[in-house]
Amino acid sequence: MRKKIHVPQHLAKIITYIALILLAMAVVVPVAWSFMAAFKQNHEFYGNPWILPEKLYFQNFVSAWEEARMGEFMLNSVITTVLGLLMLLITALPAAYVLSRFNFKVKKILRALFMGGLFININYIVVPIFLMFADADKWLKSVGLKSFFLNNIFVLAVVYASTALPFTIYLLSSYFITIPKAYEEAAYIDGAGYVKTMIKVIFPMAKPSIITVILFNFLWFWNEYIIAITLLTDPKGAKTLPVGLMNLMKAQNAAAQYGRMYAGLVLVMVPTLVFYICVQKKLTQSLNIGGLKG
Repeated sequence: MRKKIHVPQHLAKIITYIALILLAMAVVVPVAWSFMAAFKQNHEFYGNPWILPEKLYFQNFVSAWEEARMGEFMLNSVITTVLGLLMLLITALPAAYVLSRFNFKVKKILRALFMGGLFININYIVVPIFLMFADADKWLKSVGLKSFFLNNIFVLAVVYASTALPFTIYLLSSYFITIPKAYEEAAYIDGAGYVKTMIKVIFPMAKPSIITVILFNFLWFWNEYIIAITLLTDPKGAKTLPVGLMNLMKAQNAAAQYGRMYAGLVLVMVPTLVFYICVQKKLTQSLNIGGLKG
């Protein structure tokens, strides 16, 4: 028989702490370096990359915001993300509630379809989506109307919301199932209908899972690149922040304006960091509650 190797408890803790510190450094150091590089002047990039900036050169942010249109791109990303989240929640919350609490004839079929959507990678179907939108725009132009489906941030938000539905409904319905039905029965006795019970009773109790869904989808919508660059084809038209940042990186690499490039990168990172800091406590609570109920 093989002897089991016994690792002392204090040694296991040391190894764990070292691994966590290395993992934290792998995440924090690149982010900190990007923030530091965003305040450097161009000639400072040709020396030691770890030297602090000579002074805080805010002109990089001004140039990225105004000359590189990063302000316009950020507004487009805010509109797209907010619209996508609103449409997603308005659709997914009632759908998840119905699938988790009621029995009807096509329930199994609908659940199977939504579960099947979890295994579809959006990157594999973005080209068919583009072709369908392109054909629809050609038809609109043939009848004397303007194109609508391509280069439209509202349509982009619809695509984001629809592709996020399977995961969102799966996560929400799994949480709704854990809520005792006694709360709904008490609401029915007090005269509340299905809709009022759903909004006033179930949704407040499911707040941790809703916050988790909002955070995950916010991060995906905000940082998404492939769908945006495929559906926003006009070089002078609307662009989201990741697409604008990629164009800025290409332009600044050619022009050797690295400070402006990193300033654009910081503009992309800051909203996600601020949003995560604001909700990280609620997110941790939701994960702990989900673990206890699971």
